[in-house]
Amino acid sequence: MTGSQALFSGATPLAVRMRPTSLDDVAGQSHLIRPGSPLVALADPDAPTASAVSVILWGPPGTGKTTLAQAIARSSGRRFVELSAVTAGVKDVREVMQDALTQRDLYGQSSILFLDEIHRFTKAQQDALLPGVENGWVVLIAATTENPSFSVVAPLLSRSLLLTLRPLGDEDLAALVDRAVGDPRGLNGSVQVDDAARAALVRLASGDARRALTALEAAAAMAADPGGESADDTPRVTADHVARAVDRALLRYDRQGDEHYDVISAFIKSIRGSDVDAAIHYLARMIEAGEDPRFIARRLIISASEDIGLADPDALQIAVAAADAVQLIGMPEGRIPLAEATVYLASAAKSNAAYLAVDRAIADVRAGRIGGVPLHLRDAHYAGAKRLGHGKGYLYPHDADVGVARQQYLPDPLVGTRYYLPTAHGRERDLGARLEKIRRILGGDG
Repeated sequence: MTGSQALFSGATPLAVRMRPTSLDDVAGQSHLIRPGSPLVALADPDAPTASAVSVILWGPPGTGKTTLAQAIARSSGRRFVELSAVTAGVKDVREVMQDALTQRDLYGQSSILFLDEIHRFTKAQQDALLPGVENGWVVLIAATTENPSFSVVAPLLSRSLLLTLRPLGDEDLAALVDRAVGDPRGLNGSVQVDDAARAALVRLASGDARRALTALEAAAAMAADPGGESADDTPRVTADHVARAVDRALLRYDRQGDEHYDVISAFIKSIRGSDVDAAIHYLARMIEAGEDPRFIARRLIISASEDIGLADPDALQIAVAAADAVQLIGMPEGRIPLAEATVYLASAAKSNAAYLAVDRAIADVRAGRIGGVPLHLRDAHYAGAKRLGHGKGYLYPHDADVGVARQQYLPDPLVGTRYYLPTAHGRERDLGARLEKIRRILGGDG
């Protein structure tokens, strides 16, 4: 059998063929499958019935939610029933529950109901699960990529154990690729994968096992296509095969190395320098290299606060909204709010005055330039405060004609200190003019 024939001898996708049959073969998620953990207890056919707790698996795509459910079912000897929230309705849920009750009562057979994408279920559909979960007719293993606190009804949450899955690490993904290459269920040694190709597959997977195996299968098919090798040669998958298979350029980008820091640095400096096109370019490089979109969003929030500040206060709101959107919708759609925030921030007026102001104040505090809080500003809402003179002479600003009352706020050693020095950029220009008037009133000059 040639390499190409061996590669295509199975009709099911490689990612499906390589699903583990026991928890021992599961890649990653060591924090969930350590000895004595709830998932291990569920998979144990000799464990007491009390250990059959329903669970909700929350994590990014490709982290093994379906794999864990199937492995637990096989290891424990339970029936495995799968429903998708995309296609199943309330009637389907009730039928599964009734069938599970029948199997338990007539044949002593316990059932695992794996419900994929439970966040897509309506309240009515989720409520239909409650009798079966509460009475132990089924062990529910539900999977979701969204925060269950916002997408799963409270009664179901309270009856289930919430477990968080993590993206697979690079070592886990590399081991998964090597296993798929040699395993008889996988490529069965029909191809070799060189180091650069393995690194490319790991990088492009971004913690997603299914993505890694799908890309491997496509790259292997390309390498196995006759094109120069003799029939006796074992096709070798290269980084070029991976790049062509997934239809994207392989970027030299190590998420833990220099390139990671260089690109994010260039991204932030391009925003600071108001070069929209450069900022978008570096954003695209990070997205294509598999950078964590939440990391990008956090950097945008920092940039909005540090480099734009009060020259355009809307920038921070837009950056925070982009971060929330990425968390809610994930990738690849998350690239759109990230791009919107990047363009806005790069185009916005810039000011680091607020950032410098707090650093100046912190420097004074660390140097011991503090002083006591003026008596009229101290808390007067407790017994004995009046005797100490706390609050005496305090002027309520709302009683003043212009909403600002002339009185001292800074401690004595700091009177007259100016920490915040607004620029003439954007909205800070108007803010600066207003602030000058306020400072004159506070100082008795207005």
